[in-house]
Amino acid sequence: MNYEFRVHGRCSPRLREAVAEYTDMRMEPAPPETIIYSAVTDQAHLHGLLMLLEDFGLRIVSVHQIPELPRPDPRTENGDD
Repeated sequence: MNYEFRVHGRCSPRLREAVAEYTDMRMEPAPPETIIYSAVTDQAHLHGLLMLLEDFGLRIVSVHQIPELPRPDPRTENGDD
């Protein structure tokens, strides 16, 4: 399953380091929010990702299951503006 998470604000470098192990996760700025795309294996994985975002103080705006992960945009591939 693939998900799109929208969080308010920008993701910190510390969060980017924490999620670096998730190869199927990508963050894209969409001011004033950040969109996070990720493959999710099961409910426990989804819950863990939500808890991680909350632990970093991010306010989750929305969570949607999507049919497929979008292709990376070379201009925002590393999540920088």
